[in-house]
Amino acid sequence: MTKNISILGAGESGTGSALLAKSKGFSVFVSDQGNISPKYKAVLTEHGIDFEEGQHSEERILSSDLVIKSPGIPDKAPLIKKLIAKQISIISEIEFASKYTHAKLIAITGSNGKTTTTLFTYHLLKEMGLHVGLAGNVGKSFAWQVWEEDHDYYVLELSSFQLDGTYSLKPFVSILLNITPDHLDRYEYKFENYIDSKFRIAQNADASTFLIVHEDDPVLAKEMMTRLFDTNILGISLKNSHASGAYSDGEYIYLNNGSGTKLPVDQLPLKGKHNLTNMMAGFIAASTLGLDTSKFVEMASTFKNAAHRLEFVRVYKDVTYINDSKATNVDSVYYALDAMPKNVVWIAGGVDKGNDYSAIETLVKERVKALVCLGKDNSKLHEFFGNKVSKIVDASSMKEAINQSTTLAASGDVVLLSPACASFDLFNNYEDRGDQFKALVSELK
Repeated sequence: MTKNISILGAGESGTGSALLAKSKGFSVFVSDQGNISPKYKAVLTEHGIDFEEGQHSEERILSSDLVIKSPGIPDKAPLIKKLIAKQISIISEIEFASKYTHAKLIAITGSNGKTTTTLFTYHLLKEMGLHVGLAGNVGKSFAWQVWEEDHDYYVLELSSFQLDGTYSLKPFVSILLNITPDHLDRYEYKFENYIDSKFRIAQNADASTFLIVHEDDPVLAKEMMTRLFDTNILGISLKNSHASGAYSDGEYIYLNNGSGTKLPVDQLPLKGKHNLTNMMAGFIAASTLGLDTSKFVEMASTFKNAAHRLEFVRVYKDVTYINDSKATNVDSVYYALDAMPKNVVWIAGGVDKGNDYSAIETLVKERVKALVCLGKDNSKLHEFFGNKVSKIVDASSMKEAINQSTTLAASGDVVLLSPACASFDLFNNYEDRGDQFKALVSELK
């Protein structure tokens, strides 16, 4: 019997799900409350998939056997509440696609660092010659790849929203990098609900799988004391030289999984303590696949980090400009400042997500010489840092922020865009914010 599937949201993930579902014999209906991009409309039309935009036809959706929901739609949306009341299964694209591939999955989550770790791990596996796909929050839709050209391995970056819709997902390797308060508006403002969401990555872990955990993270360390897993747990640490997965003293990364391999940090592509953790996670994931660890340094050395994540832009008049627009929470800014020398002109601000700036207070006092507040409402930044940073100025556009920064920066300084906030007050998204920063910095002369 043909099952009716409704797909809510017709972006990359929804369109990919529709293509895979149609190929598996489902009757597919795609519904998007907003406008569907012409690119995706053309694909849906070409494959004879029924769709609507600008509305949700509730009666039709509520007669579905299964619903695949965009991670951007919260559970408190009225239509979702009605689906739940009717006990119609709601899953994510990740859950759906995982049912139709025999690939080994390396799944990565965390409040910070997951994009870098995902891209780094993917690069490493690809350079080592594996047939590997990149999906989840980055790359092409997971479902689309399973439909079009399935791989032997996938490296998946998974947000808490994507994990919320998973039930049978069983990665071969699950990586938990860190957990700090984020997106609490989606979790009834309860941190424990967000933590539970992140741990869904390992809900089906068993003796045939691996769980890589950053044991220096206080939340993860505490949670691992009380949660029981019948799986192979590999710890990574900058403090514990006996960590079961990997340890780094800042000079070398030691792979403590019996390989006896040590990797010189100065030959690796990413800088900063947080990136040592990210690279350790990638190296250990690769080693669980039985890859030759002696080639890791050579294969990793050609990696370049994602745009908008501690991205070097240029040196102008002996001032270094760095784009970290993807830093939309306080913890991300901590990592950015921790990787910087002293004398930072810090550009921050935007839509505050309930930020607690006390976590970066000491670093800001040590390293920030001036703060440029970029947003419509900068009152919280002024209130917290008013007596902690010697110079604070406001800017209502990226052009103004860069003009202020070039005036404030002296030879040898760093201008760092690391906002700690969402971008929607002045920009379309964090990419738009970072792209404007890069374009304007490139034009300085």
